[in-house]
Amino acid sequence: MVRRGRRDAGCRRGRGVGATSETATAGIPDEPLDLASAASLEVPEDEALAEPLRRCFATGAVRPKTELLRFVVGPDGTIVPDVAVRLPGRGLWLTARRDIIELAVAKRLFGRAARASVTVPSDLAERVERLLRERCCDLIGFARRSGLAVAGFEKVRKALREGEAAVLLAASDGGEDGREKIRACAPDLPLVDLLTAAELAAAFGREHVVHAVIGRGRIGRALMGEAARLSGFREPTETETGRGPRERRRRNANDGTGTI
Repeated sequence: MVRRGRRDAGCRRGRGVGATSETATAGIPDEPLDLASAASLEVPEDEALAEPLRRCFATGAVRPKTELLRFVVGPDGTIVPDVAVRLPGRGLWLTARRDIIELAVAKRLFGRAARASVTVPSDLAERVERLLRERCCDLIGFARRSGLAVAGFEKVRKALREGEAAVLLAASDGGEDGREKIRACAPDLPLVDLLTAAELAAAFGREHVVHAVIGRGRIGRALMGEAARLSGFREPTETETGRGPRERRRRNANDGTGTI
């Protein structure tokens, strides 16, 4: 899952993990990568300058579009996930959660939202999860190539102690002992523990990665956004299982779905 820590006033403002210049992230947009503009919903005047909002057609919840998933109807009438928000056509927006997609499929809500006869792939939720995972891994790989990410227990601990990290990564299948030792170095740092050791390793071009950090900058913020969407498709780690039901009830209530 994705956990946001409180800002640590004692951390120093670093230039990034392993970065050699302050222009390491030049050219990266403020919003998540490849997001395209789309027609905004009418919102109250005091929210006019806020991030564009969209309405989930399954739950009716209104949220920033970067927190939702966009789908379009392909030329052959097939529902296509557009996680990068680049495909042409009228967007159909859903809450970024596996159960919401399954609900929309079971109740044939895609056809109602599109006002047309559509074909929904049976593995739609799996396709979305794969696309979101790939976006997270691509961002981590970009950070590594830009000198803004390091992996390995000792390197990560050093970056955390020196205040150079903005996001802590931990493999979802990593050992609990190592996770707690790393967490103790920066308890208030946002933690992403949704990817497996193999997936982190692929992003870093290594054989095995359990711990890593991303330095301050736009890549880290984009990764947090994508990881937040991916968290709706992956189960929490064992360390969070005890708090899972309460968190899920709170999340469901916020989405207007109640407890599913």
